[in-house]
Amino acid sequence: MARTKDPAIRSLLIERAAQMLRMREPVTLRSLVAGTGVSTMAVYTYFGGMDGLWKAMRQEGFTRLAAKLKAVSMSADPVRDLAALGAAYLSNALAAPDLYRVMFDAGFELEDAAAADETLHCLVVAVERAKAAGRFRSDVDPLELATQSWAIGHGLASLVVTGPLPHRALAHGVPMLTALFTSSGDDHDRCRQSVELGWRPGTSTRQ
Repeated sequence: MARTKDPAIRSLLIERAAQMLRMREPVTLRSLVAGTGVSTMAVYTYFGGMDGLWKAMRQEGFTRLAAKLKAVSMSADPVRDLAALGAAYLSNALAAPDLYRVMFDAGFELEDAAAADETLHCLVVAVERAKAAGRFRSDVDPLELATQSWAIGHGLASLVVTGPLPHRALAHGVPMLTALFTSSGDDHDRCRQSVELGWRPGTSTRQ
């Protein structure tokens, strides 16, 4: 009879690997389970081996990001909401920088390849709402603009999470997104106000 897997052990090993990355410790089969109370066999039981662990870590990163984006409160201002989604992306990266780095390691496949597309889809929907509200031009491609928005957030997050830029550099997101959205048809002053309202990492989610 197959043994029931304990999700707590799976989470424990993922968190342990992330912690080791943060401490710049080599992640090996034996070092991973050292001090956890579980055997090396658990890595095979829950992940099929070390490669499976890395896949699971990538997946966990996107799972947490999806949850963060879904927790963003939508408002009557779709441009504010676009900025708020970007702020949530940043919050997720800063809260779990090690998982964030692993998320974009294409050397390992995702367990669910659609996970990354789903997070981008949240931005696409927000762009479509902005178009419907007349904030963006009718010829704006939602996927293209969503991708450009993501690129801004990802660029800032990567530079701050990996250390070259200080945390205060995240404020550059306001003028960058304002310029992007203004070029898509929004009024500059109105756009700036909307972006400033949304670009508040840690304060854009439902209470």
